[in-house]
Amino acid sequence: MSLSKGIQSAAAAALSAAMLIALAACGTTDSTDTAAKSGDSSKDSSSTSIQGFDTSSIQKDDEIAALLPDSVTSDGTLTVGADTSYAPAEFLAEDGKTPVGFDVDLSKAIAAVFGLKEETISSTFDSIIPSVGSKYDLGISSFTVTKERMQAVDFVTYFKAGSTYVVQKGNPNKVDSSNLCGVKVAVQTGTTQEEEVNKANEQCKADGKDAIDIQSSKLQTDVTTAVASGKASIFYADSTVSAYAIKQTGDTLETLGEDAGGVPEAVAIKKGDTKTAEAVQKAIQKLMDDGTYKKILDTWGVGSGAIDKAEINPADAA
Repeated sequence: MSLSKGIQSAAAAALSAAMLIALAACGTTDSTDTAAKSGDSSKDSSSTSIQGFDTSSIQKDDEIAALLPDSVTSDGTLTVGADTSYAPAEFLAEDGKTPVGFDVDLSKAIAAVFGLKEETISSTFDSIIPSVGSKYDLGISSFTVTKERMQAVDFVTYFKAGSTYVVQKGNPNKVDSSNLCGVKVAVQTGTTQEEEVNKANEQCKADGKDAIDIQSSKLQTDVTTAVASGKASIFYADSTVSAYAIKQTGDTLETLGEDAGGVPEAVAIKKGDTKTAEAVQKAIQKLMDDGTYKKILDTWGVGSGAIDKAEINPADAA
């Protein structure tokens, strides 16, 4: 059975109000409150009421900054490509234009170590990696490290996240995540979750079962809306994103089953740019060692995804 039209409309409206306007937009969140805590909030809330970690006190590290090539430092700005539909990692604040989230705060912290200004540029997820090294200095957008992606870019790890299935509250369509054949499944384009669902679909067809109705969207907010409104029965996304979406839709949604995996996420860097990769690795490790990194994650309620070592092109790629 499915939700009535009235309930579907209410769910969609709740999502629009909570995510597409207020939040417009891959470890489970430790807290559902992602607004800033105590003295770690940003000083200026005029553009947004969503406040992250205040990076203004982070000092430049001359030794680390000296590692960067002129191609990164010449304009005085660290440009970062991000898909700003992926709360709480990277999304847009209430003004509809200011990037916020724990990835954005980490980007600002890295830039501060380099002594550079930071600019997060909104883009669709699948277009970021091809643009790293040309349009963007870095890509920081919840990228799961995979062998395929490492053929295109180099990576520096900074987080660990699992994947979670999400359905409407009460699972009205009685979806079984272990058997998605014939089910309408929403995923974000270019994600590892989309790859997994595509593989499951091939198995369905090989077994002579109904194909999965895969609804791939450029924006995670559209993925979430599809399930909240009943256009899809289930979505699959990073655990942090899933938990945050449930909170922001007023408990219209719920997780289905246990989190899967727990794989590294990383900063994407132009392939072969060893100087930038080393600088980013050392900057993140410095932030880890001095406690700033953990404070950023805790500000957004995602401290359970913390790691203690930043690695270049880790061996445990998916």
